[in-house]
Amino acid sequence: MHPSNLFETVPAPMPEELVEVLAEGQGHVRIVRLVSHGHASVDGFWYDQEEHEWVCLLSGGAMLSFEDSASGEVTVVPMKPGDWLHIPPHAKHRVECTSAGEATVWLAVHWG
Repeated sequence: MHPSNLFETVPAPMPEELVEVLAEGQGHVRIVRLVSHGHASVDGFWYDQEEHEWVCLLSGGAMLSFEDSASGEVTVVPMKPGDWLHIPPHAKHRVECTSAGEATVWLAVHWG
């Protein structure tokens, strides 16, 4: 076995965000690495996932928005390396921005 490194294979800036499944297991568990270079959610688009997501920002920076389903109020959450969030099912969220001058590397775990 040879270890892999989450930072050694970070591609140069690219037109699309990189989404790479690193491992999958039973019960719909998936570990994903995402690499962003100034990427953001498309205007007006909100994620509304049916599964849990735990996400950790490893490098770079980002701003996420969450919409309260009852009030429609939007909360913006800045993220720096080491910050992590648990996003429960159907928590409407989007990526407002990621660092443009450096790679933003995320590690996400999806389940349920």
